[in-house]
Amino acid sequence: MAKKPYYITTAIAYTSGKPHIGNTYEIVLADAIARYKRFQGFDVRFQTGTDEHGQKIELKAEEAGITPKEFVDNVSTEIHRIWDLMNTSYDKFIRTTDEDHEAQVKKIFKKLYDKGDIYKGFYEGMYCTPCESFFTASQLVDGKCPDCGRECQPAKEEAYFLKLSKYQDRLMKHIEDHPEFIQPVARKNEMVNNFLKPGLQDLCVSRTSFKWGIPVDFDPGHIVYVWLDALSNYITGLGYDVDGNHGDLYEKYWPADLHLIGKDIIRFHTIYWPIILMALDIPLPKQVFGHPWLLQGDGKMSKSKGNVLYADDLVDFFGVDAVRYFVLHEMPFENDGVITWELMVERMNSDLANTLGNLVNRTISMSNKYFGGVVENKEVYDVMDEDFKKVLSETPAKVTAKMDELRVADAISEIFTLFKRCNKYIDETEPWVLAKDEAKKDRLATVLYHLIEGIRMGAVLLQSFMPETSEKILSQIQAENCDLENLAFGQYVSGTKVVEKPEILFARLDLSEVMAQVEEKFGKPAAEETAESQEEVVDIEAKPEITFDDFMKMQFQVGEIVSCEAVPKSKKLLCSQVRVGSQIKQIVSGIRKYYTPEEMVGKKVMVLVNLKPAKLAGVLSEGMLLCAEDAEGNLALMTPEKAMPAGAEIC
Repeated sequence: MAKKPYYITTAIAYTSGKPHIGNTYEIVLADAIARYKRFQGFDVRFQTGTDEHGQKIELKAEEAGITPKEFVDNVSTEIHRIWDLMNTSYDKFIRTTDEDHEAQVKKIFKKLYDKGDIYKGFYEGMYCTPCESFFTASQLVDGKCPDCGRECQPAKEEAYFLKLSKYQDRLMKHIEDHPEFIQPVARKNEMVNNFLKPGLQDLCVSRTSFKWGIPVDFDPGHIVYVWLDALSNYITGLGYDVDGNHGDLYEKYWPADLHLIGKDIIRFHTIYWPIILMALDIPLPKQVFGHPWLLQGDGKMSKSKGNVLYADDLVDFFGVDAVRYFVLHEMPFENDGVITWELMVERMNSDLANTLGNLVNRTISMSNKYFGGVVENKEVYDVMDEDFKKVLSETPAKVTAKMDELRVADAISEIFTLFKRCNKYIDETEPWVLAKDEAKKDRLATVLYHLIEGIRMGAVLLQSFMPETSEKILSQIQAENCDLENLAFGQYVSGTKVVEKPEILFARLDLSEVMAQVEEKFGKPAAEETAESQEEVVDIEAKPEITFDDFMKMQFQVGEIVSCEAVPKSKKLLCSQVRVGSQIKQIVSGIRKYYTPEEMVGKKVMVLVNLKPAKLAGVLSEGMLLCAEDAEGNLALMTPEKAMPAGAEIC
């Protein structure tokens, strides 16, 4: 029977510079999903690539004293190198400077113009060069770009526009009829409440202020908007042809099963892209998943802050699979994750060296010590075996259930729960005690068979996430790999001989030594230097004392912001829908200067939930978000240090 096709894409990386580990996380995440789908028996097509046009690149090339094509060639090569370094199994690496892609983009633009879905006019507004986007004055946040927070400049130019408004109702109905289309749910709520419900403005889809891009061939001087160009890669990379002469790959794999993208570009993929496809009479992708960010320390990675981490540097310290494990395991489903050198060392030592590496090493060593490396199932069972075998047998289904929901971190946790259960089984059975009694030799053999079988099953499941490690483990225990359908307890061939000297999979690291090496190679991070030399304190006037009873009248809980929008006619207020337990509370906060609505969505916050409801700027507020304020009046939301469920009491 033919395998079911599955098409997965990443956002194509913008060629403005070397991708940091936060950018690299996406390709590793997509690779894990693609590998697991192959493991499940799907015929997978996995596409990634580079986005290579736009004003920002034109300016960077000018600064570097080279042509834009030379600039993007250099950066694209570097991105390609890092994707390969991370052992990602993509099938297609597309570049938007590819001739076949450029030819189809020209034809797409012309078709939409001929249909009347693109028309010519003038655009006047505030332009953000890094985002390549125009905004009206009302869309700016404190005069800055609502997406990236950078300065915008006034601009006016002749331009072509895409009739977003024409397809607004159709798109809204599609989202309502297909709740799985935008995930996680918080991202869907953000798009519906912040963009679709207020009403879509037609999108400017050409530029005349720069030259580096795909020209509108019927109107010299106009360049195709970079996002129309970039988004089209998902179909041009399959051989889509405007004239209907599609390649076999397009016929086989479209519509895409999954567009995997960062949460910061969810609007482009869930509003602009679907409307472009509707206008072209092309089926929409089945799902767009906006993953959270991987943050360095306590903030988004920034070269100006000196807190950027790169995949190749991390690999030099920890190895490819350790880095893959960290970025996949430490990223929550909806909320931002954090990476630091300290956390990397902690996970290396606790999870990889201890839980996994030590398990494999000592099990193989015991097999060699007691039976000359031969692993046999003598079928001498004990009641404690039942729970052990139950855990192992149930793990594949548990991992698959998590992967089907794209909860990759949870899937890896299930695998490591298996490894932890193997370690517990060693403690329960005490092989070293059994070895002292000749009469229990067959029981010892059975125990070691069970352990090797547990390791085998875990290693097979691990192949999508840590492929090199999986291969090493299976090689050391002399076991064959298999697909998900054929993975079951008891398949390890009795009588197989393991290797004589097991390889150390992961060595424990000394944190102080690692940090010394980091400082020697990179210097002290700018943020750390600032913290040590310029640490600030704030003294405020004391308020009257309160009793414990006074304090107990206030109810504080953890809330999760599921959607957020700016309050009309207010420059200061944001209106958030906050999940507290099973309830949704509407809370208005004067923090618009410090957070965009997009930044708010998905945050876990501290909430005073029993504050008497009041109206602010005519909008009902049913609680208060807790913030800290510095000496200059800057606000920062108070958030839980560790992952806590919405509704958890703050006490």
